[in-house]
Amino acid sequence: MSHVPEPDEDDLDAVVPAAPVFHAEQALLGALLLDPRRLGDVSGIGADAFSTAAHGAVFAAISTLPPPDPSEHATTTQWLDHVLATGREQARGLTASYLHTLIQVCPWPRHAAAYARMVEAEHARRRLQAAAVHLIQTVHDVSLPDPVQTVLNDTDALSAVVDDIAARFPPRASVLPRTPVPPPVRPPDHTEAIEEEELLLATAIVRPADVQSVRWLLSEDFTRPLHAGLWQCLTALVRRREPVDPVTVIWEARQRGLLQDTDPADVLRLLAAPAGSVEHWGERALRRSLLATTNHAARRIQAYTGDPANTPFQLVVGARRALADIAAVRTRWRHATGATPPQRRRPAPTTRAGPPTTRAAHSARSTRATR
Repeated sequence: MSHVPEPDEDDLDAVVPAAPVFHAEQALLGALLLDPRRLGDVSGIGADAFSTAAHGAVFAAISTLPPPDPSEHATTTQWLDHVLATGREQARGLTASYLHTLIQVCPWPRHAAAYARMVEAEHARRRLQAAAVHLIQTVHDVSLPDPVQTVLNDTDALSAVVDDIAARFPPRASVLPRTPVPPPVRPPDHTEAIEEEELLLATAIVRPADVQSVRWLLSEDFTRPLHAGLWQCLTALVRRREPVDPVTVIWEARQRGLLQDTDPADVLRLLAAPAGSVEHWGERALRRSLLATTNHAARRIQAYTGDPANTPFQLVVGARRALADIAAVRTRWRHATGATPPQRRRPAPTTRAGPPTTRAAHSARSTRATR
C-alpha cells in the first residue's frame, strides 16, 4: 500500500525540482539587488523573459526605479523596500524574505551578464515553442474560413521568431539538433483524401493533356504510396508522349514494381471513375500536403524546443530546416493558385567586418599610395 502523507507532513519527494533557468533567474535578480549598477550590463531581456510572475515583477521594479546611491545602498534597505513595494503591484505574494533569498543565492554579482544570457536563451526557447504550438493548433482548427492563408500567416510569425533568435544568437555552425524527429501523423480526413486522390488519378487518365497544367503537383503530395507511384507512372507516360489509359498505367506500374502486393484488377477499378477536373483534385491534394507538411514541421520544432540539450544555435538551425520544407510546398501552392507571396523583410546576416568603404577611407588609401 502506498504511503499517504499527513496534512502537516513534509513530502519533499513530491516537490518538483526547479529548472536550471530558475536558479539563473535567482542569481541574476540577486546580483541586481546587491549591485543595481549591474543593470547596465544586462541587455536583451525584459520582465516577460522570466519564468515566474514574481521574478518578472522584481526585474520590472529594478528596471523602472532610479538606481540608489551606492554608499547609501550599502547601509540601508530603503531602495530594496521600494523594489518590494513596486514588485507587489504585479505579484502580491512577493515578500521581503524572498528578496533576501535572491541576494543570498547569488554566487557572484559580477556575473550578472552571464546570468542574463542564460535567461535570454531559455526565453528564446519558450517563445519558439509557443509559436510552434500555436501553428499546430492553427493547422487543426477546422473552423477557419481560409485555413491555408491563416496557416501561412502563422508560419510567417514563427519565421519571424526564428529570425529574431538568430539575430540574438547567431549560429556558430550548422549543427542540427540530435532530438529524434516525430513521425508524420495521418491527416484527420484520411478517408476523404484517399477518395479524392483516386478521383484525381482516374480523371488524369482520361484527360492526360491536363497533367501538364498541374506540374506543381508531386508524388510526395499523395497520402498513399500506391497513389504516389501511380501518379509517377502516369506523368512518366505523358512526359514520354506514350499512350495513356488504365492498361498502360498498370503496365508501367508493374515495371516499377508497384503491384507486388496489389491486385491489378483493384487498380483498374480505382482508375475507372473519373469526375471533375485534374486541376481541382490536384489543388485539393496540394492543399492537404501543405497543411500536413506545416504540421510536421511545427511538430519537429516543438520537439526541438522540448529537448533542453539543444542550444539556441541548434534551435535556429533545426527550425530553419523545418521551415524550408514548408517553403518548398508553399512555392508550389503559389504556382497552383496564382497567389502573390508577401514581402517580408529578413534581418541582414551576421558577417565579419570588411574593409572601410567611406570616402575618407578611400582618400586615406590614395594618399598613402602616392607617398
